[in-house]
Order: sequence, then C-alpha cells, then structure tokens
Amino acid sequence: MAFQFGIASPHPPGYRILSFHRTFPRRRQSNLETAGQGAAVTSDGRRVEIAANVGSPNDVAPALEFGAEGVGLFRTEFLFMDRATAPTEEEQFDAYARAAAAAGDRPLIIRTLDVGGDKPLPYLDLGEEANPFLGWRAIRFCLERPDVFMPQLRAILRASAGARRNVKLMLPMIGTPAEVRAARAMLRTAQDELRAAGVPFDEGMEVGIMIEVPSAVAVADQLAREVDFFSIGTNDLTQYVMAADRGNARVAGLANAFQPSVLRMVCDVAVAAHAAGIWVGMCGELAGNPLAAPLLVGLGLDELSMSAPSIPAVKAAVRRFALADAQRIATTALALDSAEAVAQFLQQAAAGE
Repeated sequence: MAFQFGIASPHPPGYRILSFHRTFPRRRQSNLETAGQGAAVTSDGRRVEIAANVGSPNDVAPALEFGAEGVGLFRTEFLFMDRATAPTEEEQFDAYARAAAAAGDRPLIIRTLDVGGDKPLPYLDLGEEANPFLGWRAIRFCLERPDVFMPQLRAILRASAGARRNVKLMLPMIGTPAEVRAARAMLRTAQDELRAAGVPFDEGMEVGIMIEVPSAVAVADQLAREVDFFSIGTNDLTQYVMAADRGNARVAGLANAFQPSVLRMVCDVAVAAHAAGIWVGMCGELAGNPLAAPLLVGLGLDELSMSAPSIPAVKAAVRRFALADAQRIATTALALDSAEAVAQFLQQAAAGE
C-alpha cells in the first residue's frame, strides 16, 4: 500500500510525462513548474539532485520545465517497442543525440536495453520462459546478443561526443561483477571501432549500473569498484526481495518499497557506494514519493529520479527537513517491522508530529 501526499502519485513504467500537459489546466501546470524550480536542498544545506525518468527525446524539455536537473533514466526500450524490427544504430544515435541536446549541460543517463520480463519483443525472439522475470532479460540478453547490444553501445558513445560531457551509460539488472566486466569489454570494443573509424565520443563517459536484484546488494562493495555510480531500481528490487510479483494484486501488500527489508538494502547500497567514493541514486517509483523524500535523504541517496510531475512535491519535501532530522527519520524507519508502520511513521513526520 503506497501512501502519497501533495501532487505526486505513482506512475506505471510506461507513463509519459507529455500526457500531464494534456491532463492538467495550464494555470495549475504553470504553478507546479514554478514550484519545481530551484535546488532540492535541506534546511541545513544538503543538496540532493532531482532528475526525471523519460522514455523519449521529446520528454526531456517538459521534464526540465517541471524542475528536473537532468535525466536520471532514459528508457531506451521504448525505441524498440511497437515496431517490426529493431531500430538501427543511426535511429538510436538520432534519439540519444536529440535527448543530449535537449538536456544541454545537464546529466543524461541512458539505460541500455532492458527487455524481457514484462517487456517482450517478439522480433528479438526472447523465447518462452516459465519465469520470465527470473530469466533471460536485460543485461543477460544483451551480453549474448552482440548484434543488438553493440549498435546500441556505439550509438550511445557517438551521442556522448561534444564539450558538454553530459551522457552517461547505465547497465540494467546487474547481478555479478562478471556481468559488468563483460559489458565493459564490449564497450571497449565499441570504442575501438569508433576510434578506428575516426568517430568522436567522450573517452571519459561514466558507466553505472542499476541495483535491482538482491545479489547486487550483497556484493555492492565489489560492484562499486567496477563502476562510476549506482542507481537503485526499487520496483524490481522490491519484487525480488519480497518474492512478490508487483503486477499481482494478491501479493500487492508485499510488493511495497516501504518494506523494512527493502529499505535496509537501500541503506546497504548507499553505504557501499560512498565507501568506494561513488554516488548513488534511485530511479524506482519510491524516488517520486514525497512522503519518502526525508527517508531517502537520511539513507544517503545523492540523486532521485522520477516522473516529471512528481518533481515539485519531492523538492518541497526535501526542503522541509534538516539532514540530521532526515537521518533520524531513516534510523527509526529501519527499526520498524512492517511497510504499514513505516508509512504511518513517515506520515507523522511529514505532519510534524
């Protein structure tokens, strides 16, 4: 059971921010955009970067209007959906380059292809699996299909060219250090191919990973040595930690990111990231819940990425607390024994009780 206040509400993974412009009157939209401007800084000066999740280059500009300080998740699978064949390298480059241009000097984190599970693509022949969420998906698929993965890596690298250096690459569903090393080896091959062809790209492009499976949490200290940043995907992490399909209404009470076991994993990831000197963000639905904002700040998150309409309320929630208060809220929440208790406690904290 998710608790929300203010203007934010949870959105499905395919939610498009442009639909917000069609749904809300212009005056209300303008007020929300105004509220979203300015940094998300606690009352004692701790800044948290607030970014947007997008699925199209056309989503970037509206996200910036709502106050996004960059794109924390560009879902590239939307380029592959609703078509008969995979997009070409040129089509992908065009989309990534347009998104990078729209972002300007702000960060643009491009997640490599995340298909399988609830996102089948018939023309890629993922096959029939009894448990697709536990099967051949995301990075597992890409590592075995260089014909699909290599064009995407080259397109992302090409889009990173220029003085802005704002493009970052993110690998989904990483579970082991070996997967990161294999992906980075393919990235190096793509770089070598572009160098040989005289095609420019950002030689220092940052590479990060999604933390979505419990194994990644368990070896987060090892993974942190392989990458430049973490981004926690609480939607998948929650269902894997709780063994509860987030699309199954009968176990919806379990598939709740306020579960203390999930929050403890978020804490462990943040500790491992900071110990290794890298930053850690979150791009799951929990990041866009303003009720959770002080909790996430207190747990040590450096960046929160969400659906654009959620940005103003989350920024406002961050500004209401001092870092020390947020840390106390996090400490208390981690000691509670149910998602319901966590939500009730956070509601009390938001009300100043």
